[in-house]
Amino acid sequence: MLTPHVLTIGSQFPPAGQAPPPTAATTVWLVDTDDRDGAAARLAPEVLDLAEQLRAAGFKHEEDGRRYVASHVALRMLLGSWLDLPPGRVRITRAPCPGCGGPHGRPVSEDGPVHFSLSHSDRLALLAVGPAPVGADVETLPEASAVAELAEQLHPRETAELEALAPEERPAAFGRLWARKEAYLKGLGIGLGRGLALDYVGTGDTPATGLPGWSLTDVAVPPGFTAAVAVTTGR
Repeated sequence: MLTPHVLTIGSQFPPAGQAPPPTAATTVWLVDTDDRDGAAARLAPEVLDLAEQLRAAGFKHEEDGRRYVASHVALRMLLGSWLDLPPGRVRITRAPCPGCGGPHGRPVSEDGPVHFSLSHSDRLALLAVGPAPVGADVETLPEASAVAELAEQLHPRETAELEALAPEERPAAFGRLWARKEAYLKGLGIGLGRGLALDYVGTGDTPATGLPGWSLTDVAVPPGFTAAVAVTTGR
């Protein structure tokens, strides 16, 4: 289980005393996006690009827009620190989709050799930044109805593992599995277009091994959430 760094959005960027210089390792960060003092909103006009600002303004619920702003300001703060750039000058685009070649693959930086992944659920955002392709995912624990609806679409071993559990144990097990699978598919850059039944990540307390070229690690998050990161091993 990996314990993430905690990033608090403030008036300075890069975040003084928080973001380490680039290293050979991927770093993982947790952000509470319920930004009570409005720091992210104050920084947004000079940090977010036009597309991000338009998307933030387009959310139906104001709370969702605030959380989007906070998570993307945090991402740009970390990337700016890594690249030694002001966050507002970081250029983010999309790599080609590995499945169809379209312009909707993994988000990438145009400014240097850094890889990153952002996920947010409810009030939490999980960010991973490093020198190798990475995927991160954080989820709120699912309702029992969601487990029942999706269980049959999973890898056969995962479906069997869930069916062997008592009903009250299934949401937590499914949450672990789902965060791991999402992190891996985001790392590949293809997302759910790959299909849920192809890869076995396991429902137990420890992620399964055996994904070619990738390592999965669970991330410690507050109760009611589950999270994981996938990092390529280059093998």
